[in-house]
Amino acid sequence: MQPDHQQISQLSKQLYKASKSIRILRHISWPPQVRDAFFANNAQKLPSVEYPKFDPSNTLEQLTAIQPELDALTGHEAQPWLQRQAKALETSAHILANSGTRAFFDYSQQLYGTPNTPLTDGMATSLTLAKQFDSLIESFATIDLGAPDDACHLAENVAQQMRQAVSDAFGDSAPAVLIEDNLSANALAGAKRIRIKRTACFTDRDIVQLINHEAYIHVGTSLNGLAQTELPMLAASHPGTTRTQEGLAVFAEFITGTMDIDRMRRLSDRVLGIQMAIDGADFIEVYRYFLKHVENTEQAFENTRRVFRGGVLTGGAPFTKDNVYLDGLVRVHNFFRAIVATKRVDCLPLLFCGKLDLEDIPMLCNLANDGLLKMPKYLPPWATDKRFLLSYLAYSSFLNGIDMSKVKNHYNSLLENTPLVKP
Repeated sequence: MQPDHQQISQLSKQLYKASKSIRILRHISWPPQVRDAFFANNAQKLPSVEYPKFDPSNTLEQLTAIQPELDALTGHEAQPWLQRQAKALETSAHILANSGTRAFFDYSQQLYGTPNTPLTDGMATSLTLAKQFDSLIESFATIDLGAPDDACHLAENVAQQMRQAVSDAFGDSAPAVLIEDNLSANALAGAKRIRIKRTACFTDRDIVQLINHEAYIHVGTSLNGLAQTELPMLAASHPGTTRTQEGLAVFAEFITGTMDIDRMRRLSDRVLGIQMAIDGADFIEVYRYFLKHVENTEQAFENTRRVFRGGVLTGGAPFTKDNVYLDGLVRVHNFFRAIVATKRVDCLPLLFCGKLDLEDIPMLCNLANDGLLKMPKYLPPWATDKRFLLSYLAYSSFLNGIDMSKVKNHYNSLLENTPLVKP
């Protein structure tokens, strides 16, 4: 191994060690008693939540110790990547230390952005996308979309199907699939286990969504990252990679046809709820907003909890992580379209080689050619079917060049005097 490769590998190992203490979602989770007390008070009183104390000094000391080595890499293509990892871990340590305070929001913005963070074009935002989705979905009220799928599958049935899916995809490396009572979401996935919430109910579509989102993306990239013995930081799940990870997972739902209106509304509503909280709405106000858009009080509470966990329940300082689902989706989709348009499809497999950000791709190309980075063993089925994926992306890339405003004006003029078709 070349001297600079040894240095990169060593720094990656040291950063991976420093990442071990960063468990944000676990740290800011709420016990079931918070929900029970909220409903016992008829949803009229703000929840009361306390978070464990977190001492960031150990993580920060580890990062400070390796900074001279990072500085010594000045001019090397791997330095920006390693610096981004170090900065993400530093900010993550601070967000944990400031849980329940207004400073929590400052660090949350740095890690996950906000609904007003510009996308790659420097103009569009996840907030404008969420508002557009919300407006379009409201316009569908006059259209018979059919009844939603019944949520008839209990956790045990979901677990059985998930076990079969991960066994087929990952063989002996498949994670255990467990059913647990207290989860912050209906399902959570890691390299060693996938956890299903015992009390959740799932539709057929939900199950396929979970397999494509949690198993093929989150588990697959975890296993591929763990195989990067010289670059173990690619196995670390930390906020610096969340935008790309979740964007890739939501894109997987789209490309496999498992996305639906209800799921898209949930993603959009979370962005709108975050913005409400930033603008000063408290927990109860955001809860009432969600209550208008979901079927039951439990789901409204869960959506609101996601916005306020770790932050300030009186408003002004939410947790912005759920912004990354739409933000990441647009970035990942545009990346795919761009590599087809620029004839750089060779970059496609690198998205699955571990936990990474799109900005890391140039460096990973170099390290792959140098033999330091291993190509991913596990790819989702839709990424291995390149005939379909590339034809879709090529067509999508072409459509992107069409002036949609002129197209819309043409058909608006064509249809403006025609009546609505009644079912």
